[in-house]
Amino acid sequence: MMRDVENLRRIGMSDGQAVMKAEALVACDRALDSLGARGPRWSVWVPGRLELFGKHTDYAGGRSLLCAVERGFVVRVSAREDHLIRAVDVSAGERCEASLDPGAPVAESGWAQYVATVGRRLGRNFPSASCGVDLAFSSDLPVAAGMSSSSALMIAVFVSLAKSNDLRSSEEFRREIFSREELASYLGCIENGEHFRSLEGDAGVGTFGGSQDHTAIMCSVPGRVIQYAFSPVRREAVYRLPVTHTFVVASSGLIAEKTAGARHAYNRAALMVRHLLAAWNASTGRTDPTLADAVRSSDGAVDRLREIAAASATEAFTAAALRHRLDQFVLEAFELIPAAGSALARSDMDAWGALADRSQQAAAEWLGNQVPETIALARLAREVGATAASSFGAGFGGSVWALVPAGTTGDFARAWERAYAAAFPERAAHAAFFATPAGPGAMQW
Repeated sequence: MMRDVENLRRIGMSDGQAVMKAEALVACDRALDSLGARGPRWSVWVPGRLELFGKHTDYAGGRSLLCAVERGFVVRVSAREDHLIRAVDVSAGERCEASLDPGAPVAESGWAQYVATVGRRLGRNFPSASCGVDLAFSSDLPVAAGMSSSSALMIAVFVSLAKSNDLRSSEEFRREIFSREELASYLGCIENGEHFRSLEGDAGVGTFGGSQDHTAIMCSVPGRVIQYAFSPVRREAVYRLPVTHTFVVASSGLIAEKTAGARHAYNRAALMVRHLLAAWNASTGRTDPTLADAVRSSDGAVDRLREIAAASATEAFTAAALRHRLDQFVLEAFELIPAAGSALARSDMDAWGALADRSQQAAAEWLGNQVPETIALARLAREVGATAASSFGAGFGGSVWALVPAGTTGDFARAWERAYAAAFPERAAHAAFFATPAGPGAMQW
């Protein structure tokens, strides 16, 4: 256990969390023992993430401000000599089986879907992969709360299989994936089912998202906020989070499960971006690959896009809806995030808070991915003393982050929780509040 504690400290995890994660890995070992796992073992850490700015910007070629949290998945892995993948959720006491067969069936829902989707895609893209794994995991992330628990699980499975098959030495991997950012982009394609260069796509999990979550999980740096742009994934800046502040996160108790009831609404936001881009390219004769490229194409591009939005309205996508989707994207990616990065660089957290308020308002009024619970959580956080607060993730449920002065997290969290319980007593039993610094990204040892 102490070896795990030291490894977790080494990657930048705080002492208390390192001990808790190491204890969870002991339980994972017991689960592997119960499976009869015989191969050599190793460990994987995959965090959840905070999207500080960048609501629905990644798949449009925009940018985001991100960091990891100190909650996530710890995984103990044992190599196999066949194609089988056996996975155990230690906390829930549930198991599933999948394989590296590209034609294997995938469950329609539940966490087994994520395991099977990774196995299928890896088997399709890397024919030399022949070794499955036994893996046992424990997660302290709230489920379907907007912190990327589904993406984190898929990454945990991929990282486990990549090591068991020495995937980084394969011809296909070396030809197509040559950096951690490239790997994050490929992992996003596993989830959304799209091709990645010559690596053929598959069904994915039914969402039309990008690679923001995967980039945050793979590339985060402890104590830092990272700024990335997308399509392709590229790092724009890394900012030190002032030691004067830290995060408190609240999950609303209303699930934001992208593979269930909210999937249609989530995909609608992405489909409107596709509609706007297609209409732009048809009208201008250009071939811009993303909406961000269209915006950057000329000084008058945004005004032209607004005209095209009005002219290309359909029954499914009204002129007002398209205009709002465009305006939210342009505000978030081209105004708020550069200003927020500048505020963070000069440690002006009050300015950062005002920018977060504008991001939250645009999400509610233009993006339309907020629910009363997340709107109230952001407002209540500010009322009880947060320097900044905003919802994050896909939306339609989920969580809110609050930036608070260091040393006040306990009192703030209790006050925030009481205020939320008074406003939404039916959600209080399922809500969760916890403090976290900007944590380390994914790692194995």
